This record gives sequence, C-alpha cells and structure tokens, in this order.
Amino acid sequence: MRTSTKVAIGALFVLALLMIGIVPGIAREKFETIDATAYGTSTQMGANIGVTLIIYDYSTADDRQILVEAYKQGQNQGLVNALSKMKSVGRIAVQGTTGNELSYVKMTPTATGRRIVFVTNRQIRFGEAWADSQSKDFNLTAGELLLDAHDKSKSTGTLFPAAQLVLNKEGELQWELNQNAWRLSGIIDWKGTPGEN
Repeated sequence: MRTSTKVAIGALFVLALLMIGIVPGIAREKFETIDATAYGTSTQMGANIGVTLIIYDYSTADDRQILVEAYKQGQNQGLVNALSKMKSVGRIAVQGTTGNELSYVKMTPTATGRRIVFVTNRQIRFGEAWADSQSKDFNLTAGELLLDAHDKSKSTGTLFPAAQLVLNKEGELQWELNQNAWRLSGIIDWKGTPGEN
C-alpha cells in the first residue's frame, strides 16, 4: 500500500471519529423556540409583526441578584451595564430586524403552565441619540409570556419594545414604558431538548 493511500485512509478514519464526537453535540443544540405575533395597541392598533424568541438557557437566581445590585447602584443605567456584561441566554428577533441577544430569561411554573420573562438591551437609533431625545433612556426591550400547557390557544404575552427596567417595592423587576406595549398572540412553543434549555 502506498504512503498516500495510507494517509488518505488515516484521514478518513480521523474524520469518522470526529463526526462521531460531533453528532451528539449537535443533538444538544436543540433550543426552545417560541414564535408569536405581536399586535399593536393604542396608537399602533392594526399593526402586527412576527416575533421569535430562542432560549438557550434560563437565568439563575444569581443573575437576578446581579441585576438587583446593579439597579441599587446605578438605577436603569446600572441595569443596562450589568445586562451588557451577562452571557447570552437567548435571542429575540422581531420581524424586520437582525435581532438581539437576550441577557436575562426567567421561567416560573404556574398553575396552568409557565411564565417566561425576558429582557435585552435595545439598540438606540441614530436619530434618538443625535436629538438627545428622552426615548434613548428607554434602552431595554422586554416582555413576558404566559404559556398554557393545557390549552395552547390561551397562551398570551406582552412585548415592551422600549422600556426602562425598574424594581417595585417588593423587589421584583417591572417595566416603565416609552411606547405602548404590544400584545403577543398565536404563540407556538417549539420545546427543545428537556433539561438542556
């Protein structure tokens, strides 16, 4: 057997071993994906856009504590700074945009299913920054989903496209809005691999 043939067979053997190692890794990357339609309210009435939420992992109690401490030290800007330093736990894509990484996603079981709260930094548009408008202070996009495991048609949610994250008297996160909230409906939950997201 010639040397070049031995090298080719060896390379194929190594490639086969690598593929065996890669395939289980690919199976683990089945993240939870939630699709919804956002319907405008008030001044945006009649408008609707598609929203996709991809959840890699859920945030921990330690992540929440980091946000609480950041808020105590720097109010909304402290939260924005802390969120920008957190590892991505998901992604949100609003139709017509490239989307943003999600810094915080919390899941809480409910009597009928689950409640998912999410937040990310909002991209400030050039006109907002240049005009030094108040809207640039609402530098977060956030939302909440109430998923009904028994009757999927009852699953609902809310998207806050421009918000400030504040803490209420009970120490819970809540949003102060610059724009009207968008109602989320037609929710489809493409669950990922159990225990891995």
